Amino acid sequence: MIAPRSTAAGPRGAGPGVAIARAALGAAGSALASWARDFAAFALPQRCPGCGAHAAAARLLCDACRAAIPRVAMPLCARCLAAGREPVGCRLHPGRTVWPAWLYDERATCVVHALKYQGRVGLAAGLAPELARVVPPAPRPDLVMAVPLHSARRRERGYNQAGLLAETLAGEIGVPLLDGAIERVRDTRPQARLDPRARRANVAGAFRVRRPRWLEGRSILLVDDVITTGATFEACLAALERAGARPAGVALAWAQ
Repeated sequence: MIAPRSTAAGPRGAGPGVAIARAALGAAGSALASWARDFAAFALPQRCPGCGAHAAAARLLCDACRAAIPRVAMPLCARCLAAGREPVGCRLHPGRTVWPAWLYDERATCVVHALKYQGRVGLAAGLAPELARVVPPAPRPDLVMAVPLHSARRRERGYNQAGLLAETLAGEIGVPLLDGAIERVRDTRPQARLDPRARRANVAGAFRVRRPRWLEGRSILLVDDVITTGATFEACLAALERAGARPAGVALAWAQ
C-alpha cells in the first residue's frame, strides 16, 4: 500500500509562493532599513565625523570641516595617471582630462564612504556646487553622463553613486543628463593594488557605448566620485572618444 503524500511543505518542497514571499520579505526589510536611516537622519542629532560638532544630516560634515577639505583647481590627465606618469600639465591627451574638486583627505573620505556604502543618497544634492565649481568653462557640455557600475554591483548596492552625482550636477549647471548610453559590460577587480599595466588591462574592453550616434560630435561631461588610478576614467573617456564624442571628466575627489 502506498502511503499518502504529505501536503506539508518542507525546505525542499517550498513552491513558488514561498519564494515570492521570501523576496517580498527581503524587499520589505530593505525598505524598512532605508526608512530607519531616513528617520534617524531626521530625528536624531547628527555629529560631524570630522570633529564631533553638530552637523546637518544633508551635509554630513560641519561647515568648518567641509571648508577644510583641500580644493583642487587644476585638471589631470587620466591616461598619464593610469600609466604612472605625472598627470598634471599634460597637453598630449586632451580627450582624457579630468577635473577633481577635492583632494581625498580623511574628511572627503567620510563623505564619499557615506554616499557610496552607507546609503546616504541625500548627500549628492549638496555636492553639486562643489562639482560645478570645476566644470571646465569651454567647451560647454552638451550632455552629462556617469561612469557606470556593472549591473551586478548596482543590484547589490541599489544605486550608482556616480549616477547620483551626475544627476545633481546636471541640474546645477542646466545640462541634460543622459543615462545608459555607456555601460560596463564586464565586472572588474579593484584597481588600487594593481600596478599601472595591470590597471589598464583590468578595465580594457570593460566599457561600451550603446548608441554611438547619440554622442557623435557632442561634448560629454563624465562624472565619478573618486579618481584614484585614472584607469577607469581613461577607459570610459576612450570609449566615448571612439564613438565620436568630445569627452572630459569631473570627479568629486582625487585620491593621490
